[in-house]
Amino acid sequence: MKAYSDPQSTQPFSPVTNVTAGIAAAREAGGVVEGFALETGEGLIFTVKGLIHPPDGTVAYLRYLPDERGERRRDGVPYRKVYAFDDMVAALKAHGGAGFLVDDPVLGARLQIVPDGRVIRVYDPRRRLDELRRAPADALEDAAARLAAAVGAAAGVPAGDLGISGSLLFGLQAPDSDLDTVVYGDASCRIVHETLRSLLADPRSGLRPHDAAGLAAVAAAHRPDTPISPSDFVRLQGRKVNEFTFDGRGVFVRFVKRPGEGGERYGERRYQPLGQAVIRARVHDAREALFTPCSYGVGDVTVVEGAPADRLGSVVSYRGRFADQAREGEWITARGTVERVVPAAGAPSTRLVVGAPGDFLISAPG
Repeated sequence: MKAYSDPQSTQPFSPVTNVTAGIAAAREAGGVVEGFALETGEGLIFTVKGLIHPPDGTVAYLRYLPDERGERRRDGVPYRKVYAFDDMVAALKAHGGAGFLVDDPVLGARLQIVPDGRVIRVYDPRRRLDELRRAPADALEDAAARLAAAVGAAAGVPAGDLGISGSLLFGLQAPDSDLDTVVYGDASCRIVHETLRSLLADPRSGLRPHDAAGLAAVAAAHRPDTPISPSDFVRLQGRKVNEFTFDGRGVFVRFVKRPGEGGERYGERRYQPLGQAVIRARVHDAREALFTPCSYGVGDVTVVEGAPADRLGSVVSYRGRFADQAREGEWITARGTVERVVPAAGAPSTRLVVGAPGDFLISAPG
């Protein structure tokens, strides 16, 4: 296998697999975080979630698996996409992957964790985008490269802070696939976030906000597991900058901190689920709202129904759908899992984690 190299390296590497010498080398080169993908010897492809991972594995959700019923193909092999969590669990069990389902004692949840020893390929969004810049193979790859070039030039951020994720990352895209884009690093994320607002207002940029029909289509796609009314979805999504079109193709942008910027290492805090709840609260700190994972500091909390939430100080989500969902001074209504956060030193606190099927986060003006 080829040794891992920095995304700015000119050393050639595979245009499909981004094969590395191992996940440990990838971590040493900057971390394996949200936006990356992992492949196992069975051909299972997982997308990485969040910034915090156990020392010998990675929290990642199954996204594609070899299946004769699959509509996507790579090297002649059909792959099937899975999205719903229950479908992922069923697929893992059916393909001998039940060992990926772990009750993590630190993170306090049943998670999909890929052990380091099962990983044969690490897909780095930055490396993949570098490949597309140098040699796009089709119109979709060319559009992804041009979008990154336009955004990067306008924002003035390093090329290595931008990447491409989703199906384009591991060569399972369809001609009409979205251009899933990721920005890495606190500073670059904030700059690109503001730059997108300007580009979306500039008719010469090629970036276009979704029209009413486009927003309705996005809302319909997420309605089955996110019970937000179409009117609320359109209202909230319409003021965001992370979802739009470019050359008539859908774009979704994730803003992701680097591992060292997350302010927490695995094991420094333990999370204990206390049950489901619906709360109402006022947002007093939205500085971390744009990221995936996102976080909102809240006060004036009222539990509408469900588990008690004493000393609840934050609402967090690992889903990009809930990033930038509320602003400072606004009231929110949210459904999620109440978790007790126990640090190695100091007093425990409480948070609400939004993201399971049926969870929601809706904001309204203060």
